[in-house]
Amino acid sequence: MPNIELNDAERQPCEIWTRVMGYHRPVSEFNKGKKSEFYSRKCFTEAKVTQRLLPSESATALAAQ
Repeated sequence: MPNIELNDAERQPCEIWTRVMGYHRPVSEFNKGKKSEFYSRKCFTEAKVTQRLLPSESATALAAQ
């Protein structure tokens, strides 16, 4: 299979949408400050929080329930 490479002009732009105040809106329409806030967000991972709050044995027992 040949290795296909695209330059930036050939790529299809991907529009990112997010939920804001109960409705969905494209990030491209945000002002500069709101875009900065959006890109500095971190994804929530429940497993990371549980490991930090509970000792490892309790976290394992809680996950098994």
